[in-house]
Amino acid sequence: MAQATWEKSNAAAEQLQRGQTANRLKFIIGGVLILAAVIYLIVSGTATGARYFMTIDELVQNPDYVGQSVRVSGAVIGDSIQYDSETLTINFTVSNIPAEFENLALALHESVNNPDATRLAVVVTNQVKPDLLKDEAQAILTGKMGEDGVFYASELLLKCPSRYEEAAPDQAIAESEA
Repeated sequence: MAQATWEKSNAAAEQLQRGQTANRLKFIIGGVLILAAVIYLIVSGTATGARYFMTIDELVQNPDYVGQSVRVSGAVIGDSIQYDSETLTINFTVSNIPAEFENLALALHESVNNPDATRLAVVVTNQVKPDLLKDEAQAILTGKMGEDGVFYASELLLKCPSRYEEAAPDQAIAESEA
């Protein structure tokens, strides 16, 4: 009786090996593309969020920021606040907060009362006037600088340091005795 043997031809073995190599190459390329996309998202997110906000001085002195969406921080000048309840428009002026102060309340006070501090007119639309919008509050604004020198804010966040500071020990004692 004749023995039947089955052998793979060299051509079939080479074709099978090429197919496996092509599949591995596809997975490697796909993995590299996914890794590159993840790295890009991490880097772009970090670069965007690395700077929480800029100062009024930086915004006013650099014309490249005109028309770009930026976040800026300044001290609210209370006498400049105007609110139109019919159009929900808030107009006010902010001044540059000096960096050399450790105490935020003192820095805001100095900024508002310094006639040489850089000032910026702000317009906020479609927003009810916040209770914290008052003299010497810190305003963090997101929006665009207009060519007319006015900052058009789409988002307004306010901090009032006096609401969160503890009373000085002498004040606390005097208030408790009264």
